[in-house]
Amino acid sequence: MSTTIANMSVSLDGYVNHPTDGVTSLFEWYSAGGQVEVDLDPRYSYRLDDNSAALLSEAVGAVGALVAGRRLFDEAQGWGGQHPVGAPVVVLTHRPPADWPDGTSIHFVTEGIEAAIARAKELAGGKDVALASPTITQQALAAGLLDVIAVDLVPVFLGAGVRWFDNLGTDPIRLGNPRVVPGNRVTHLHYPVLPAG
Repeated sequence: MSTTIANMSVSLDGYVNHPTDGVTSLFEWYSAGGQVEVDLDPRYSYRLDDNSAALLSEAVGAVGALVAGRRLFDEAQGWGGQHPVGAPVVVLTHRPPADWPDGTSIHFVTEGIEAAIARAKELAGGKDVALASPTITQQALAAGLLDVIAVDLVPVFLGAGVRWFDNLGTDPIRLGNPRVVPGNRVTHLHYPVLPAG
């Protein structure tokens, strides 16, 4: 059965993107001089510590599909038709691109977060569904569709930018005890999302 996981690198003050630095400081841990080289695809190679390398390999191996928003799709230029983890991507958008070619692993859904996650689960074939943007995470959390929040906590304060957890409403959302994995320039925290009530 698919688990729906939101995973992002985040600063200590809660940002996942900075207006001028982008994600450079947040992704520093991918190349922090570790001893293990991890290749996701020919475009990306990372040098990680043992803990981070094992966790990244485990996470990538478990992902069967991703859900992203249109802004991330545009910023990533559609990942060239193939996301680095090799899994299909469901893009939740009000305006699918008219000129996107058929036959890529990118799929567009316009009917809302429930439909996007349902489509991703179909594509995932029982493997995990990863959520890849703050807005998508917030929508899934509000709809009760998120099982795990995986935080790659980076020791930096950004002071401005896009926050991962904005617009969550006023009701408390409880999380279970985390799985904690220390890394070089990052601490990995995996929290199960507890049922409401």
